[in-house]
Amino acid sequence: MILDKFRLDDRVALVTGASAGLGAAIAVALAEAGAHVVAHGNSRPPDATCELIERAGRRGLALRGDLADRETPRRLVEQTLDEFGRLDILVNNAGTIRRAPAADYSEEDWAAVIEVNLSAVFRLSQFAGRHMIGREGGTRGGKIVNIASLLSFQGGITVPAYAASKGGVAQLTKALANEWASKGVNVNAIAPGYMRTDNTAALQKDETRSRQILERIPAGRWGEPADLTGAAVFLSSPASDYLHGHVLVVDGGWLGR
Repeated sequence: MILDKFRLDDRVALVTGASAGLGAAIAVALAEAGAHVVAHGNSRPPDATCELIERAGRRGLALRGDLADRETPRRLVEQTLDEFGRLDILVNNAGTIRRAPAADYSEEDWAAVIEVNLSAVFRLSQFAGRHMIGREGGTRGGKIVNIASLLSFQGGITVPAYAASKGGVAQLTKALANEWASKGVNVNAIAPGYMRTDNTAALQKDETRSRQILERIPAGRWGEPADLTGAAVFLSSPASDYLHGHVLVVDGGWLGR
């Protein structure tokens, strides 16, 4: 049955940036599809997300860590393996954004955004990928889902580091897929459009910019975290087993305008 291909029964997922917003919605959706979920948070603990995971009848584990620290990716993967003994799905959702005109953009802001949005994604994927590739028997393989952005394709305004990092995420997705597709690991990405999250709070509050954005979105509204969950479950499930290196745009039609 086709719907069975979307089931994630007893798989183990690690979702970064799962305290709120897109990450929390994805983590809960994976649990509703049958997965046990490790929810990562940084400034906010993901305890509320874990409560929803457990309410869905799955095991949840809350972990904290700053992805600007190079040791955090290794620790998150190791703690997941210590608790569950396996890792089947990695969702690289955590990210940060700092806004300033390019001429005034500081080295500190550039380094911070690239570290969290791109370097940490590589490290997490590397550690998870080693486990997925190295497993013996029928458990070999896994799913890695990166959260890219419309700015993987466009340049944006006053967000040079964010645009560079998300462009890098799209290319990293393809590079890892080229190496790992034959080893049973699917690496794909989702590029959300303009979503109602903390990262877009400044845009939502800017009356002129918010109006301009809405005028260009054919769907006529900002996206909600729930709008991403179907794509996340699909890319984490056996239904996407022949999909590799793809960046799936979920944007209300923005890029087609």
